[in-house]
Amino acid sequence: MHCSTRQFCTFNVENLFLGIDVQQIQEVIRYQGMTRVPLADASISGLINLRGQIVTAIDLRVRLGLPPRDPDAVPMNVVVRDEDNAVSLLVDRIGDVLESDDELFEVPPTTVSGEIRDLLVGAYKLPGRLLLVLDIERMLAECDTRAADPRRAG
Repeated sequence: MHCSTRQFCTFNVENLFLGIDVQQIQEVIRYQGMTRVPLADASISGLINLRGQIVTAIDLRVRLGLPPRDPDAVPMNVVVRDEDNAVSLLVDRIGDVLESDDELFEVPPTTVSGEIRDLLVGAYKLPGRLLLVLDIERMLAECDTRAADPRRAG
């Protein structure tokens, strides 16, 4: 029996160990200066210019309902994309690319609740920790509606 595996770009936000399928990653870059977006949702930190492409930056701490980042801490950008859009996710720390067996994949554990649970595809039990896999399609779709609807401003 052959078990299939998937590769994930991993990163940390607060105490969460998160991952995104490497196929959805455009690039990982240092923090970029950004332009604020008036009336945008609180989770939208601003817009960055990525070699001529304007990309919305979402602060995952805000989006996931976590405490603010220490003012001295500089986030990293994980740029993800689907067919139409690219979005930068501001994360605390970049991890490694991990490969995990599909047989270790589970639904999100009941201990994960609130905003975070709604944005997860599932989780992988790894030795000593849990890799939570983000639902990028949902995040990209929400980013579009949150940026376009000033009534959602925080």
